[in-house]
Amino acid sequence: MEQRVAITGIGAVSPLGNTALATWAAMCAGTCGIGPITHFDTDVFAVKVAAEVKGFDGNDYFGKHDAKHLDPCVQFALAASDEAMHDAGFDVEGAIDHERLGVYVGSGVGGMQTLVDNVHTIADRGPRRASPYMIAMMIPNMASGNIAIRHKAKGPTLPVVTACATSAHAVGEAFRAIKHGYADAILAGGTEAAIIPDAVAGFTSCRALTTNPDPSTACRPFDANRDGFVMGEGACVLVLEGMEHALARGAHIYAEVVGYGNTDDAYHITSPDPEAAGIARAISLAVAEGDVKPSEGLYINAHGTSTKLNDSSETAGIKRALGEDAARAAHVSSTKSMTGHLLGGAAAVEAIACVMAIRDGVVPPTIGYQEADPDCDLDITPNRAVEMPVNVAISNSLGFGGHNACILIKKV
Repeated sequence: MEQRVAITGIGAVSPLGNTALATWAAMCAGTCGIGPITHFDTDVFAVKVAAEVKGFDGNDYFGKHDAKHLDPCVQFALAASDEAMHDAGFDVEGAIDHERLGVYVGSGVGGMQTLVDNVHTIADRGPRRASPYMIAMMIPNMASGNIAIRHKAKGPTLPVVTACATSAHAVGEAFRAIKHGYADAILAGGTEAAIIPDAVAGFTSCRALTTNPDPSTACRPFDANRDGFVMGEGACVLVLEGMEHALARGAHIYAEVVGYGNTDDAYHITSPDPEAAGIARAISLAVAEGDVKPSEGLYINAHGTSTKLNDSSETAGIKRALGEDAARAAHVSSTKSMTGHLLGGAAAVEAIACVMAIRDGVVPPTIGYQEADPDCDLDITPNRAVEMPVNVAISNSLGFGGHNACILIKKV
């Protein structure tokens, strides 16, 4: 028998705050988490801004001994998982059968800082100087692995890697696993810590990042003058749980995951299909599985990267999937305008935005918006949050390689 799937816990470390609630409050206030890059000297770089996590000290959180063996992306993920577990009430003995607790937390690039540091060490000092922890710190599955160890999660584990759609697929696949009875609960989400010279240089060379040095306008999704995304960092973890299991233990239920679409453009390694067939189909699949009709009270958290190609094709995809009338009636926003683009962690943060929009009846804004683009003509909730009843929320995510994912979340 298929199970309904609830969301019972959330946790985040983001450029807007080091908890889920702090992140959400900053979104509602239209706070910009973007600023000058402080992680490295940008003198020779065209890119000057990023959305960095602020005030998080791994040495304080984990202790110096443990922190030095954890890449920053894993540190962020562990902290977010701690919050999510506590929020769900799973840090209480006997609340969950640990053999029925899974972890689906992915990363787009994994421990890139660790890899780069060791590459430089090997080049400068020889191969014998490579850290014995290098491999265990850099591989992308280590966020899930360390979370499983920390929380004794012995159920299904699936660290997803689909570039910028990573954590959407993680949440979606966790939804499916619980729906079909393979777990009672799963920690699902994503993490990234790639604001380093090598990653910024690579994304700059493929013309994905903005070179606008003004933090207030660097990331302006759907604006006519958008010119690239802003790199972000952080992690987000949600607790997905079988509805019957959650109700039986009296858990607080934020919302319900009811649909998931997973497609590929099969078009180009970095550019989205201009016909938007892939993302449209992902949306349609999620809506069909959720058995909902797009109507009043629909919020769409767009992928909305602030690149020329993504924002126009995503707009077309939303219309294609929902129809012109429903698409225009929906409130759409890109919270990347505030958080920057967390790559593999982005979709999970955006799923939290959907969950909290449903809970609080508030649609977070797309900030930095100044000039309309006729190819992006939906209601993108410009610059200020809007209070409205939100009954259903759609979260779209797209990734290099043509990956598309859509999560459909509903009010309980």
